[in-house]
Amino acid sequence: MRVIVTRPDGDARRWVRLLAQSGVDAFALPLIQIRPVSDATDVQIAWQVIGEFQSIMFVSAAAVDHFYALRGQGNAGLASDAGPRFWATGPGTVAALVRQGVDPARIDAPEPDSGQFDSETLWQRVADRVRPGWRAMLVRGSGHDVTGADAGCDVRGQGRGWLAAQLTEAGAQVRFVVAYWRAAPAPDVVRQVLAEQDVRDDALWLFTSSEAIGNLKTALPGHDWSRTRALATHPRIAAAAREAGFGVVCASRPGLPDIAASIKSLQ
Repeated sequence: MRVIVTRPDGDARRWVRLLAQSGVDAFALPLIQIRPVSDATDVQIAWQVIGEFQSIMFVSAAAVDHFYALRGQGNAGLASDAGPRFWATGPGTVAALVRQGVDPARIDAPEPDSGQFDSETLWQRVADRVRPGWRAMLVRGSGHDVTGADAGCDVRGQGRGWLAAQLTEAGAQVRFVVAYWRAAPAPDVVRQVLAEQDVRDDALWLFTSSEAIGNLKTALPGHDWSRTRALATHPRIAAAAREAGFGVVCASRPGLPDIAASIKSLQ
């Protein structure tokens, strides 16, 4: 059984290598492309005022990497113990923050053995700190590029608004910062990879994003997935796979060791 890893390119190839170490035969088919925004003015401004915030939440390692790629000089707000807390939803994002020099003691995230790496689990860890007037920055991506034409607009990016809603309800002020944008791969590229890899119905599709499933449906419209299996790392992703028509959809905890064990159980 071959496993198709659908994460963005860099992540997908790294996961393929790590899964191979566990004896899993996998290959990468990135169904989401991560690109820098054309106009990064909003990110640059965010760096200038970053010390005014009590928390900065990053939705992914990509958010960290693209945000820090535009870091200027003299960001004193990050050097002080009284500076913002760094929020992350999973270990990949935590690792990206540490690579950028963030002290792990200033990072709030779900425990590595948590059942889920998501906003709900993160909120359980940080909710009791948030008070009226708390200022939170949410760094995430968009479903389209940010250009000069967006100047002066409230560009909030794309993603679930659940955490922002919790913060607002608790009296916090939320600022959205779009650090990158996500694009779908060209359909002919998807078809070419599947043909080169000789993918058949007995392959197992590994999904860590509902957006990847949507991009796959766009690339292969009308394809019959009823004889194909999918492994999803979150109930919402599993629901999207079932809606797309996958015949068998299984769930796994999101950690790579758990995913490898789930894959082996399906062989």
